[in-house]
Amino acid sequence: MKIRNVFLTILLLSLQMVAYSQSDITVSGTVTDATGQPLPGASVIEKGTTNGVQTDFDGNYTLANVDSEGILVISYIGYLAMEIPVDSRAVINISLQEDTQLLDEVVVVGYGTQKKADLTGSIATVKSEDIVRTPSGAAMQSLQGKVAGLQVVSSGAPGTGPTIRVRGLGSFVNGASDPLYVVDGVFFDDIDFLNPEDIESISLLKDASATSIYGVRAANGVVLIQTKSGKANQKPQITYNGYQSVQIAQNLVTLSNTEQFATLARESGSDAEAQFIENAIQRYGRSRINPDVPAVNTDWYDLILRHALQQNHSFGVSGGTEDITYSVGLNYFEQEGILKMKNDFERFNIRGKLNFDVSDRLNIGLSTLFSNSTRYRPEETAFALAYFAVPVMPVLDPSKTDAFPRPYANAQDLGYRATQNPFPIMENTENRNKGRNSLITLDLSYQLVPDKLTFKTAYYHNFETLEVREVRLPFFFGNGNAFRENATLIKRNETLSEQTWDNTLTYTDSFDKHNLTLLGGTAFRDRSFEQLEVTGLNFPNGPGIGEESYFIDLSDTIDVSEGGDGDRATGDDGSREYFFSYFGRVAYNFDDKYLLYGTFRADGTNKYQEKWGYFPAIGAGWVVSEESFFPESKVFNYLKLRATWGESGNANVDSSSGGITSEEVTAAFGDTQFSGLVTSSDFEALKWEVTESTNFGVSARLFDNQLSLEADYFQRDTRDAVIPVSRLLVPGTTRQNVGEIRNTGFEIVLNWNKQVSDDFSYTIGANFATLDNEVLDLAGQENLTSGGDLAQRTVVGGTINPFFGLEVAGVYQTPEEIQNDPAAQTAIANGLTVEPGDFRFVDHNGDMMIDAQDRVDLGSYIPTYTFGFNLGLNYKAWDFYLNVIGQGGNVIANQRRFAIRQTPDPNIDRDFAINRWNGAGTSNSYPSARGIRNPWSNQFLSSFFVEDGDFIRLQNVTLGYTLPKFGGDFDPKIRFYLTAERPLTLFDYNGFTPEVPNGRDNQTYPIPGVYTFGVNITI
Repeated sequence: MKIRNVFLTILLLSLQMVAYSQSDITVSGTVTDATGQPLPGASVIEKGTTNGVQTDFDGNYTLANVDSEGILVISYIGYLAMEIPVDSRAVINISLQEDTQLLDEVVVVGYGTQKKADLTGSIATVKSEDIVRTPSGAAMQSLQGKVAGLQVVSSGAPGTGPTIRVRGLGSFVNGASDPLYVVDGVFFDDIDFLNPEDIESISLLKDASATSIYGVRAANGVVLIQTKSGKANQKPQITYNGYQSVQIAQNLVTLSNTEQFATLARESGSDAEAQFIENAIQRYGRSRINPDVPAVNTDWYDLILRHALQQNHSFGVSGGTEDITYSVGLNYFEQEGILKMKNDFERFNIRGKLNFDVSDRLNIGLSTLFSNSTRYRPEETAFALAYFAVPVMPVLDPSKTDAFPRPYANAQDLGYRATQNPFPIMENTENRNKGRNSLITLDLSYQLVPDKLTFKTAYYHNFETLEVREVRLPFFFGNGNAFRENATLIKRNETLSEQTWDNTLTYTDSFDKHNLTLLGGTAFRDRSFEQLEVTGLNFPNGPGIGEESYFIDLSDTIDVSEGGDGDRATGDDGSREYFFSYFGRVAYNFDDKYLLYGTFRADGTNKYQEKWGYFPAIGAGWVVSEESFFPESKVFNYLKLRATWGESGNANVDSSSGGITSEEVTAAFGDTQFSGLVTSSDFEALKWEVTESTNFGVSARLFDNQLSLEADYFQRDTRDAVIPVSRLLVPGTTRQNVGEIRNTGFEIVLNWNKQVSDDFSYTIGANFATLDNEVLDLAGQENLTSGGDLAQRTVVGGTINPFFGLEVAGVYQTPEEIQNDPAAQTAIANGLTVEPGDFRFVDHNGDMMIDAQDRVDLGSYIPTYTFGFNLGLNYKAWDFYLNVIGQGGNVIANQRRFAIRQTPDPNIDRDFAINRWNGAGTSNSYPSARGIRNPWSNQFLSSFFVEDGDFIRLQNVTLGYTLPKFGGDFDPKIRFYLTAERPLTLFDYNGFTPEVPNGRDNQTYPIPGVYTFGVNITI
């Protein structure tokens, strides 16, 4: 009996063990983010147990002894934790969604980091995956349309970065509205030397609360760039990204062909222009299709442009142990220009970053970056020459046997007053820039009180050299201005050395519901610049002679003449600036509901006579959703109100210049002559401009944190703006800090993220920003007028430098209309000719005549709104991305077309040829062929030449596919992708592109569409 009971007991235990063993399984899979990128170090734990693992560097995991009916809990910092039922599955792949409240994680701010949930200022961050979607050598190009309040004006020329403006223009000084770039703590004026693949994130600080800690350099916004670092406890990860692109010129202006040009010439009323057509027929023959026009029909744009290639190869290795992290990167980038001459850009970069935890309290970091680039600049005048070149002339004329180095055709041989052939200058000019950047940073941080008080000292040294070589070879294809007599060689060497030493002390503590961070520090900067320029004439050149002769020593003459701008052809120059700063920050958080943030910086510099500037800022936030009265809702998950105020400086304006002059004069009083001195001063005692900024914002998360919203209203006032001021009793002006400018606007950003299933997720994002630019004070002056014939006039209450001219009311159709117009009759009485086909202008002051007093504001080149939209889809191994951008409310002055009135006998675009007035009722907006050159129609800039700058563009379309895993020890992740960058732009402006930085288009370099095939490999 006892034996039987023992046997039964053993049997039951065995059955239970078998049953238990049958319910335990091994589960494996991959943990990725919403874009399919692996998440190394993610936690995978069986719920209710201690059974768990972490994913490897490829995001893979294997977890044994899992209950087949159990639940896996997957978590990763900054992502929403997920609970997944096992359901007896052996393979479970998980895609985690960013927790837009928890990942309101840590963002880079000045001299440190801060939880995004604690921010009170306006900061936008773009991650590396969004940066590398744009196949460009310029990192800032990738931000176009992605950040509200940021205007990115593209450039098509190789090696040229875009123009960047944050929340509008706040200065009259050219180039003084550029933001400050801070790369791993180092100040830069631009970041064109950086490889976009090396960037981990870009943070844009927009309001003064965020920027004021950078003081006198921060008025135009701050772009913080963090380069890639290794991760602790990560096996070596090798990455390669390579692509090949083709660039295609698009939206080209179509010029008049020979038949249209001949018609315009014969309609112009000029017997000479009609005769020039006959001269072309005699020289080059008649067209077989239309014997009334010459046989030659040259499309100059087609000849000077080409399809151009672009390639990129980036290789990186990163990883780390518990104590050391490292990251190394190599990059080669090459871009041909679409202008058919020596016009390309090549750059090689190498970088390294090492962080070493010497102990639990001491950390040492070392970072290096070297960039070597060669850029051949285009001959910009080629586009203007091609626009004006007559189509009745070929590129080469074999009958010109005395021409060299090739028999270039010359429009002067047909009777025209200009040569109108761009090829002699294009083929005999070479502009080369060789740039080198060396950046080294060394930092040491020590926890004086563990996890509370940290001291950090950092030394940065940026060394830049630029070697400019301009070669202008001689040519001859006719007398007058159809030759270049001297072989000219210009060499300019520039050296910039900037050393920075920062020291900070940071205290962080939390007690009860209080969270406090205090930072104090000093910064010292030493910036020195030197430039040496030499011009040599008549060095050896000709067939078979090349770069071996491009040396000043081989020149016959050193040119020491002074140009019309006062610059000498040969000269030596330099400058040295010192900055010393004290700065501090306090960030306080009570119960994750009430936020207080303040910064202060005192900047001292030898650049200005006023040595010190003081820049305070303060911000406050209220997390309303943390209040007990905030209702629980499936709609609102998080709501924060923000408000900031602060001041920043703009030291991009030049330092003081000029001096006091005395002149001896004589004057007769009665019969006696007296002598004396007249003293005048054009000394400009300038200082930095000051920007005062106020920002009100809302941050919200809705619908289970799937929808995020950021909305801001800002007002940014620039005080002490530098403007020219007329001098009392003395002709001329001096620049003074007396202007005031205001920029106001509203910005909104929406992002929706949805994980539909394990296989499918999508993201939708949109941003929209408005901008109102207004000049508040001109120091009592009535206006500021500039621009010459293409006039721009600034008045109080208007924008900065709007175009200023006559308003066109239509085109005269009949002689009766002219007879019934008092303004036209006044012009005729004064000797002008007014005929049908001429413009009819608005007589704004009603004095029955059209003159300078009738000019009005024709619009600003500053957009009043910008927007962007993006869509991302992920389905299994496929990914798709689409980006649309646009802007509006701005105008562009068509300087090419306006120059027709004074350029000798040029061609003109086909749009005008087709739409011109050529009889009553044919057009009420375009003048006749004669009228566009008539002094009556062109005595001033008019609204006909100032065009709408609105556009909408399909900016980027990307389709990618990730190959299945191979399996085995070697299992790389390989993704192929196709990208179309700028494949479609819709706009009405009669030019290559509606993106013109200053609104004056005198043949802006075309911005090409870029079509790319690439591969990403991660091992």
